[in-house]
Formats: sequence, structure tokens, C-alpha cells
Amino acid sequence: MNNLAELYRFTGRYSEAEPLHLQALKLRKRLLGDNHPNVATSLNNLALLYYSTKRYSEAESLYHQALAICECTLGVGHPHTMRVRRNYAIFLREAYR
Repeated sequence: MNNLAELYRFTGRYSEAEPLHLQALKLRKRLLGDNHPNVATSLNNLALLYYSTKRYSEAESLYHQALAICECTLGVGHPHTMRVRRNYAIFLREAYR
């Protein structure tokens, strides 16, 4: 579901991507708990979608959540944590020009 949502996002099919991202996030939270790295992945991907559709305040909140989960569960130097941090930094640079 997440991969299909990402395919839709990459191809600009944002309205089709959002419900899938939201459903993937909901399932991951239910199955894995709120603080699992896969939940952080879903939050990050949804943030990328919201950034693409200029929903900046929603995107920023999701980046904060994803980064907090990654830093707590994986550590600050983990590649996944660094990827989320990089995505958030790009967002900040581009969204608030």
C-alpha cells in the first residue's frame, strides 16, 4: 500500500496517493505501535506528499513526528534517521524561501 502510494506521489497522482498513505499509516500504528520506525517512514512519506501539494504546516508537523520516532528508536546517526532529517532540511529550505 505504501509503495503504491509512493508511486502515485512520484507520478503526480496526489489525490490517489493521500488515502493510501493515510491507510498505511493507520495500519502501521495499529500493528506496530505509535513509535515504530515503519510508522516514521509512513509519516515521512505523507510529509513528502503534503510538501508536494504545498500543505506546509501539515508536512512540517509530520516531519517532526517522524524525526522524533527515528531519533528515539534508531538513534541520531542511523541512515533512516539521517534520511528523514535530510528530507526535513530540504523541506525547510524550499518551503520557506
